[in-house]
Amino acid sequence: MENLQAIKQRFGIIGNDMQLNRAIEKAIRVAPTDISVLVTGESGVGKENIPRIIHQLSHRKHAKYIAVNCGAIPEGTIDSELFGHEKGAFTGATQTRKGYFEVADGGTIFLDEVGELPLTTQVRLLRVLENGEFIKVGSSQVQKTNVRIVAATNVNMHEAIAKEKFREDLYYRLSTIEISLPPLRERGEDIHLLFRKFAADFAQKYRMPTIRLDEDAVKMLLNYHFPGNIRQLKNIAEQVSIVEENRFITPEKLLQYLPKNRSNLPAVVGGKTTNQSDFANERDIMYKILFDMRNDINDLKKLTLDLMQNGNSEQVQEDNHRLIERIYQDQDLSEASNIEVVQIPKSSSHQSDYDYAETIEEDENLSLQEKEIEMIKKSLEKNNGKRKLAAKELGISERTLYRKIKQYDL
Repeated sequence: MENLQAIKQRFGIIGNDMQLNRAIEKAIRVAPTDISVLVTGESGVGKENIPRIIHQLSHRKHAKYIAVNCGAIPEGTIDSELFGHEKGAFTGATQTRKGYFEVADGGTIFLDEVGELPLTTQVRLLRVLENGEFIKVGSSQVQKTNVRIVAATNVNMHEAIAKEKFREDLYYRLSTIEISLPPLRERGEDIHLLFRKFAADFAQKYRMPTIRLDEDAVKMLLNYHFPGNIRQLKNIAEQVSIVEENRFITPEKLLQYLPKNRSNLPAVVGGKTTNQSDFANERDIMYKILFDMRNDINDLKKLTLDLMQNGNSEQVQEDNHRLIERIYQDQDLSEASNIEVVQIPKSSSHQSDYDYAETIEEDENLSLQEKEIEMIKKSLEKNNGKRKLAAKELGISERTLYRKIKQYDL
């Protein structure tokens, strides 16, 4: 069995952090077995390296290795992608197709973002894990497969289980061995090591001198929160390498490439995250305005009814003094006292006095509908048309979003 340092060199892993070393050691130990593995960690920490290590050090290394991003496949086609389909199983299925589990028979499948799998697909995956059986979409014939499954997720699985978005039995099947990768902010000096490696790579790629950080810039780099982890660090190294003419980087220069809207404070475990989108804040404000409008409309209904029943009497003005002040706050109150009562003729039909206020409710509903359309448009714009992300941000299901897009012809 190869030692830890040799594995790091072979797979291009840089760092000496204890948590990272522990994760790689667990991958080396579990590789010769067929146990399913769940890799956890934040987005951008390099979870894709662990399944590659496991596959290359296993007896399956000469068979196929397939990496599947579960979050990138639409819900309607993911069953077909994973398990295949028969000809005519659905519209567009012009021929029989093999799924990844059939193609990778004898090898390894890496299911990235497994927490995004639909519940119906989770049931199918559970059957594969339990007895290696699956059924193609549109078929009734049971097929066998012999694959090693390594899954990864950045989702808190216990929260997903509590919210019934992920099956508990599937979680325990996948996480026979759980390997957790630390976020970059917890890896200390590894941050500077990685930055130097990326800087050297980009210098070679773009044929220019390697950038260097002074001591204060290094300290600034080590103290940064790095919400995007290694992926963000690599992006910063590339930007600085290309843009900066002076190859010796000071803290002032480096600060220009570190987003200012992120906190460098330690993460609060179990607390509520504060990284809420601007859209969510706008939505909260909009709801508050709408609720205030509804209250004002109800007050106006009451005032209108009093005027209709009692006329423009002193008692009515006294009882509704504050409301009248609020409505006419920009005008002279003497004008407000001269409210003209419009007598509405009664029709022969038995209508309630409140029927005259119904038009106000219809206007209110229309306003809510317009706001809903506006919010959907804004969310789709913000997420570059990605409906899954837009639905998540709006707090509704993808199916509901599709229905509303069709309803409003967006």
